[in-house]
Amino acid sequence: MGYINEIPPQSSDLTAPLTTSTMDPSADAAGKSYWRFGKQDFYPEPTFQNFSTYLSALRETPHRVKDRLFGRSSDAVELVQCKKQSENEMKKCLTWWDLIWMGFGSVVGSGIFSITGQETHDHAGPAIVLSYAISGLSALLSVFCYTEFAVEIPIAGGSFSFLRVELGDFIAFIAAGNILLEGLVGAAGLGRSWSSYVASIIKSDPDFLRIKVDSFRDGFNMLDPLAVVVLILVNGFAMTGTKRTSVLNWISSVFSSLVIVFIIVVGFIHGKSENLVPFFPYGAGGVFTAAAVVFWSYTGFDMVANMAEEVKKPSRDIPVGLVGSMSLITVVYCFMALALAMMVKYTQVDVNAAYSVVFEAIGMKWAKYLVSIVALKGMTTSLLVGSMGQARYTTQIARSHMIPPYFALVHPKT
Repeated sequence: MGYINEIPPQSSDLTAPLTTSTMDPSADAAGKSYWRFGKQDFYPEPTFQNFSTYLSALRETPHRVKDRLFGRSSDAVELVQCKKQSENEMKKCLTWWDLIWMGFGSVVGSGIFSITGQETHDHAGPAIVLSYAISGLSALLSVFCYTEFAVEIPIAGGSFSFLRVELGDFIAFIAAGNILLEGLVGAAGLGRSWSSYVASIIKSDPDFLRIKVDSFRDGFNMLDPLAVVVLILVNGFAMTGTKRTSVLNWISSVFSSLVIVFIIVVGFIHGKSENLVPFFPYGAGGVFTAAAVVFWSYTGFDMVANMAEEVKKPSRDIPVGLVGSMSLITVVYCFMALALAMMVKYTQVDVNAAYSVVFEAIGMKWAKYLVSIVALKGMTTSLLVGSMGQARYTTQIARSHMIPPYFALVHPKT
């Protein structure tokens, strides 16, 4: 498939540069419906005009492969030419406040509740707080890189666009495949986890709400209609508009923040300093082993960088939003880990549901439902922000014609 910044071979007119209408679809987009499914919308390149042009293009394969291996994009291509493929501009409606809570909603999910107990018990002990601090610092360094690129190239493609400019189209092509696969598998996994969590609240059986089909192989025989419904609803809401989705995210994230503050305060009130001794039961090796695992709790911030094209003041809002959210999350995680370590001896921490069990132990059985609500909310907002980020990845990949440019179209209202 052709590319916007393709360098055409000199030996054939059939692979000449894209026409004016292909290079600038916005020039003749007036009067066109957003909902259209013509051949030109999926295969606009001259290569696909007819069978003879396709055969002629095949003869230029060596040149095209060389061009893709060594070709690189530029800031101008990503910021100007690629954006024209969408026909409509993305609305600049986000501020640093939106980005902070998008980062919080995307990152703070079930991870802090599911793996803190496991790593406290098995690897770090009370020093789990240092594991979270180390992982938070590592995540913050990654955020600095994303911030620098996002400010320089405030476009929807995120890491995909950065790779096109810095390392070239071939590396970006490989990354595009991984990005699309990550979005598909990640959303499916989160949807299934959401279903399992709800089922575990209703009945102590994660498969309670699933449908077993005996004719299918084991491992593929549990249909999950609730996960499908959740994915449809979350993605459907994300399609209604960026600002509306952002408002819902930060309102729900503020609520979960209040519950997290409650968990931390109660943990410190009922905590005992003697539970922190010994602080390094597994030594430094255990701390770093746990840090490698709990880093998973920090993933998701890359999706926020994809919102750069819709930020009102990128040079100010992106650094404040990304760095601010990751700093806030690191502090929250460290306090939550410390609260757990103080409430119960590390050898007695439940590896599956640490916070729920410890609240039952101090006579606050009802509090485990708050933990479950926050975990469910975290998975929901992770799906929500992930859906927004994945849509913008797909848009930029389509703008570069690595997938049909139809997927680059931006709805004029949302």
